[in-house]
Amino acid sequence: MQLVPNLLIIPVGILIGILVAAPVGPVNVLCIQRAIERGFWGGLAAGLGAMLGDGLIALFAGLGVGAISGAIEVHRQAIQIVGGLALAAFGIKLYVEPPRLARVESEREGTASLRDYAWDIPKTFFLTITNPGAVLGLFAIFGGVSTFVEVHSYVDALTMVASIMGGSFIWWLSLSHLIGRLRHRFSPAHLAYTNRIAGALLIGFGALLVGEMVLKMLRVTG
Repeated sequence: MQLVPNLLIIPVGILIGILVAAPVGPVNVLCIQRAIERGFWGGLAAGLGAMLGDGLIALFAGLGVGAISGAIEVHRQAIQIVGGLALAAFGIKLYVEPPRLARVESEREGTASLRDYAWDIPKTFFLTITNPGAVLGLFAIFGGVSTFVEVHSYVDALTMVASIMGGSFIWWLSLSHLIGRLRHRFSPAHLAYTNRIAGALLIGFGALLVGEMVLKMLRVTG
């Protein structure tokens, strides 16, 4: 049994983790909004949820659990509709809810911590694992990663998963730190405007996911 992984896997996995985390999508919009409104710890908490979701998906892909990918394809409609409705619900809540200025003040005073925003971790985790595009994308990445580096054993696969999570963590840590340093320039009006934009984007993403599945079902029945 191979106990020492191929060390080339680590930089490749970190790069994949950053590339998976960086593109602007529904989860990224929510994470960025949390960082703007709540500061470093708020953004990092939301990013940790996304990182754990990516890690779980990558784990199934890395262990070669093909049945998971097949189940996702079979139940894709239900998963996508649930994910779309959840996105829309978060978006509506964000759009109508005023900015939590009290938390902004506590962040300025240095009294906030990761514990204050821990509830955002399961939120973004759920949104990540109910995004069929993200799930199938990571499975595809694992299928094509052999082009760059050989992954032969379970140790190699687990090293790749850990490296992907590490890359995702580096991205969210850096982005949350950057936004945390700049966000105090935002006035309450700016924060409210940011919330509405983020909420509208989440509602739009959710509507697209649900609308796509509804149109497909109508074509089948028609």
